[in-house]
Amino acid sequence: KIHLRVNALGLPIGFALTGGEVSDFRGYGPLLEQEGPPAKILLADKGYDADFIRKDMEQRGGIALIPTRRNRKEQIPIDPAIYALRNIIERCFNKLKNARRLATRYDKTALSYAAFVSICSIRLWFRHFECA
Repeated sequence: KIHLRVNALGLPIGFALTGGEVSDFRGYGPLLEQEGPPAKILLADKGYDADFIRKDMEQRGGIALIPTRRNRKEQIPIDPAIYALRNIIERCFNKLKNARRLATRYDKTALSYAAFVSICSIRLWFRHFECA
């Protein structure tokens, strides 16, 4: 799985790879420990719904906007207008997966797959500056 860190423009600023069978929790730590600006808002899907992730974001001075799972006893409300911005992250995934090699996971090793994710990310940044 690819776990992306995206800026407000929808461009990737970091990523972490985990195994396909691994829970999304595993990608959270390595993703936020990477260099770069501190995350202020965590927009994530239900796979990241965990108390330790919410507490960690509060300690970092940010907000975690994660919809709660159905089996959670206490349903935590989220702001639907801000959570709608998660579409930016999904569009970034879509742009990355336009590269067939990345979408179909042809690479045998995590290192070569990560290298190609980096190449695709750089291509997105170049495209952004070319049009600016």
